[in-house]
Amino acid sequence: MNDFVLFLLMASPQSADGAPGGAAGGIMTFLPFVAIIGIFYFLIIRPQNKKQKETQKMIAALKKGDRVVTIGGIHGTIQTVREQSVIVKVDDSTKIEFNRSAISSIVAAAKEKEAEEIEDSADDSEKKSK
Repeated sequence: MNDFVLFLLMASPQSADGAPGGAAGGIMTFLPFVAIIGIFYFLIIRPQNKKQKETQKMIAALKKGDRVVTIGGIHGTIQTVREQSVIVKVDDSTKIEFNRSAISSIVAAAKEKEAEEIEDSADDSEKKSK
């Protein structure tokens, strides 16, 4: 088995007249590697970079009054925004300080967008009925 693999690795591509394959054979050898790298880029690397940029924008846009969820699953409302951290009000008398990077998502913003979309669709349907 090892002899067969060694034979495949050492065999050089040849043209129909028996001459070595030359540059075309070298390009064809590396084409699958280039395709695999391209697939990895578009399926793994690029989407991850987009998600990271969206998360950074969300963290930079945190403001007082936003309802948030932390990475640990704690729900609360932002009371104070600092340079590197936020203070989240969890209960009437409980406030916890978190790093900005510990905020997983903003809850109220999503609900507000849904409410705006519902209002817009209702306005559009009223305009069409008139």
